[in-house]
Amino acid sequence: MKTSIATVSISGNLREKLAAIAAAGFDGIEIFEQDFIADEASPREIGNMIRDHGLEITLFQPFRDFEALPEPYRAKAFDRAERKFDVMQELGTDLILICSSVHPKSLGGIDRSAADFHELGERAAKRGLRVGYEALAWGRHIDDHRDAWEVVRRADHPNTGLILDSFHTLGRKLDPESIRSIPGDKIFFVQLADAPLIEMDLLYWSRHFRNMPGEGDLDVTRFMQAVMATGYSGPISLEIFNDQFRGGNTKSIAQDGYRSLVALMDDVARAEPEIDSPTIPARAQPLGVSFVEFASRGDEARDLESLLSALAFEKVGTHLNKAVTLWQQGDIRIVINEETSGHAASMWSARGTSVCDLGIKVADATAATERAKALGADPFAQPLGPGELPIPAIKGLSGSLMHLLDDTADMDQVWSREFASDATPTGAGMTHIDHLAQTMSYDEMLSWSLFYTSLFDMQKSPIADVIDPDGLVRSQVVETKDGALKVTLNGADTHRTLAGSFLAETFGASVQHVALATQDIFATLATLKERGFETLEIPSNYYADLTARFDLPSGLLAQMQQHNVLYDQDDSGSFFQCYAPTTAAGFFFEIIQRADGYRGFGGPNAPFRIAAQKRMQRPKGVPAR
Repeated sequence: MKTSIATVSISGNLREKLAAIAAAGFDGIEIFEQDFIADEASPREIGNMIRDHGLEITLFQPFRDFEALPEPYRAKAFDRAERKFDVMQELGTDLILICSSVHPKSLGGIDRSAADFHELGERAAKRGLRVGYEALAWGRHIDDHRDAWEVVRRADHPNTGLILDSFHTLGRKLDPESIRSIPGDKIFFVQLADAPLIEMDLLYWSRHFRNMPGEGDLDVTRFMQAVMATGYSGPISLEIFNDQFRGGNTKSIAQDGYRSLVALMDDVARAEPEIDSPTIPARAQPLGVSFVEFASRGDEARDLESLLSALAFEKVGTHLNKAVTLWQQGDIRIVINEETSGHAASMWSARGTSVCDLGIKVADATAATERAKALGADPFAQPLGPGELPIPAIKGLSGSLMHLLDDTADMDQVWSREFASDATPTGAGMTHIDHLAQTMSYDEMLSWSLFYTSLFDMQKSPIADVIDPDGLVRSQVVETKDGALKVTLNGADTHRTLAGSFLAETFGASVQHVALATQDIFATLATLKERGFETLEIPSNYYADLTARFDLPSGLLAQMQQHNVLYDQDDSGSFFQCYAPTTAAGFFFEIIQRADGYRGFGGPNAPFRIAAQKRMQRPKGVPAR
């Protein structure tokens, strides 16, 4: 099945859009009329330019306010259509989208509209063209795909067909199951868009908040299941109106679009195996974080080692070929890479000490890598030295890198073979990485959530607001059902927030903090205190407020205050958390204890934690504003 995207979906001029769309892997484009009108080339030259990129023009759009008009408006509408037919033939495309009329003079009527489309089909047939009719959700008379289909059915012309758009159906909360009764050969084109569930005017919602399938809350998969059940075999295309996308990175948005279509059609094939068979491996099942790798150098590396030592990590191995060391506690592995060439060196040069690589343990690393490549991710490899094992890796977003490991012999032995490490350090009771916190600009949050949820079997939470003293940060969780892999995505709008300043100062590093799990946070902190570890200081006002919010034993409250431990609880259980001081690079560790099934992340404590971290960053003697 051919993949397509409307040129209106991404930023840039037409030539920039074509380059990005072709590079992302699409087969074709819907050419939005404004895009080619704004270009200096003729329609014929633009058509040739599109084909030179290896793309075809799957649709010309939009043509507005055509059907059910009184004279003289009706004659003028047909004249406009003939002029657009001229342009289509110059461009080299055969299908035009006609959306249901919002013209104030439109008379409406199924039969009247059908008669107009029969005549237009006759005119199109003489030129070897086709016309597709789409019901706008805010159409004056036709706002439902069922009514649009009835117009097409009564028009009864082989060159007139139906165009379906998931937003116009799902946005009006229409049941897509009705699509199954439409003959597949009369569906000429299918447009897809998702959107967050927001109660607002349909037109405004459509023009500003659409996003890629999988990025919003609409059931686009069920919509496409119904479409595919008809026998439809034409293009599937994205038509996205989104303010962020219009100002975003052209290449990245195009890549997101391609990823979303591949993941969607895989979901449809798995839901309707009698219609189609999956062609790529299923979503990978994450089993946890295998390692976190830092790029560092010199004094910064020594400072990081001192912090790890204070957290009771032990250096358990040195790489057999590289300036790379392995630090471990429980099942937590921290790698410090001081190489002067390769990916880590590039990341250190650009960002200073920062997380340059994540190792994610999965059930099947080979299948996960194949799925990632099918979704448009680029594989990553560096030359292997003597004795080194080939571990599959992919490039993520914003320069990030991700290795995928499983329990096969070639991967399970990486630590003993490359680092000569079989040690089990005593540590301080921390057992595994509970979650990772990644920071990005707010405009990139949709890309990051799509990356995780299309590659891995993970679900996303609703976006929540986190209050920073100097702004707002939006936070969303993506996690597996069993909690084996949890990632908080934090979108910053301004460099004045703690998250925003981290982005600005590290030139886009993503991992801002790592949460380390323990079963007894107070025993862990007592051990760490003996090693000289100091926690982020939390003011007494916080603990006074806890007594009003929760019914806590006085002894527990005093213990939390002594160790600067924050607290939260939900219907399932309770949560304890504390923080290491923030490093010069803006990164920090968190120590957490979950009890009795608590699934949150201490969100209510975030404003107090951020305020405390900002106090620590403020030079001594400088008053707060």
